[in-house]
Amino acid sequence: MRISRHYLTINGRKVHYRKAGSGPPLLMIHQSPRSSAEYEALMGDWASDFTCIAPDTPGFGQSDPLAKPDPDIGDYADAVVEFTRALGLERTAAYGFHSGGIILVTALGRHPDLFTALAIGGYAIWTPQEMAVFGERYLPPFRPSAYGEHLTWLWNRILEQSWFFPWFDVREAARLMVAHDDPQRVHAVVMEMLDAGDAYRLGYGAVLRAPRDIPPPDAATPSVLITAYDGDPLQVHIDRLSTLPKGWSAAKVASPKEHQDQSRAFLLRHAPPHQVDYQQDEDDGGFLLVETANFNGLIHWQGKAGSQALVVHPPGSEAALMEPDNAITIDLPGHGLSSRWQGAPPTGWVEWQAVIDAAAVALGTSTQTFPDVPEGDIRRLYPDLTPDRFGNYLTKGWGIARAQALFSPWYEVGSVNAIAFDETELAPERLALRHRALIRATAAREMALALRSRAP
Repeated sequence: MRISRHYLTINGRKVHYRKAGSGPPLLMIHQSPRSSAEYEALMGDWASDFTCIAPDTPGFGQSDPLAKPDPDIGDYADAVVEFTRALGLERTAAYGFHSGGIILVTALGRHPDLFTALAIGGYAIWTPQEMAVFGERYLPPFRPSAYGEHLTWLWNRILEQSWFFPWFDVREAARLMVAHDDPQRVHAVVMEMLDAGDAYRLGYGAVLRAPRDIPPPDAATPSVLITAYDGDPLQVHIDRLSTLPKGWSAAKVASPKEHQDQSRAFLLRHAPPHQVDYQQDEDDGGFLLVETANFNGLIHWQGKAGSQALVVHPPGSEAALMEPDNAITIDLPGHGLSSRWQGAPPTGWVEWQAVIDAAAVALGTSTQTFPDVPEGDIRRLYPDLTPDRFGNYLTKGWGIARAQALFSPWYEVGSVNAIAFDETELAPERLALRHRALIRATAAREMALALRSRAP
């Protein structure tokens, strides 16, 4: 099942969301500090039963943050409701995991007419003692530092949150039974934290500070199912729920699969009518489905719809770093927010040009501008930055981003290779953008080789 990606602008704030399936609508709210990307596998499974709609909550993924300097859980709940109504939905079932569930329960209390039912994976009810332990340590500032020190902290913080809960409580009593050291799983969350930046503290903090918001036992509300599986630190919170309203139930289950199966069956019993049309807007950016002989996926673009010029970014970069006037930029496969090549990225230009031409036709552009051909040893210019067990690829990429601003080629550090530079390019915030683009670029080397083979 193909997952599409879209933007919807609500009161000037851009919301990014994923959509898959064709059945009754199901709103899916992710946990913090993640994004809707965490639901891609689940959407693939559930799309046979639902039209799965998963937005990035404010400040996470590709959604703009809220304008308020210190939003609370009600603001995030209202933002979800605003998105749902702007999408054109009058009624929907919804699923949320951890903080996604907190947001949904709050939204249900404020807008019960919108929901037919909720399925929740773990609902947190913190004791005053637990909240005191969290304090400010759980959500420290996360800002880029000049030499990438923040990346070492980030990798280990995300890795060890599967070892201890809370992640900084390194006592035997705080150890979890779901510990892992999977680089790809850690990398997925790391990239979402790099997208959110310090704004992660707003959304995550609002959830942690949220009061218990379960209606009283005599309240009339849509039905809700809360489950938590073995190894989930919120499973013990099932015992803290006390008496629930009629139509609400809670249970401990053995595994994530059992949690998902029970949630799916429950939501199917309470599914609203099918929905046909959903609103979206793509005036200044979006995602195109591009199909060529060698590529079948989504291409991200940004700029002003109707522009005639299409500009291609250099290898290892992305559209977000390009600022051409009156032009559209796209992320090529294996770069930025676009899909990866389905197989090994090609090293011949024909395959890359086919994707560019298909995007140009869809966007209505008439001219194309290409980057300069990179000079130097391609393998050294674009080394392997595959996630590793200790997160070394992150600091390696940061070092490359710094050197690229000072030397050409970046790996030849000498007076003859020194280039004139703009001091602002070494500002940590600017380095962070180039670093993120480089880490995202899984096909930079192949694109560079293809550019060299391109006919003059």
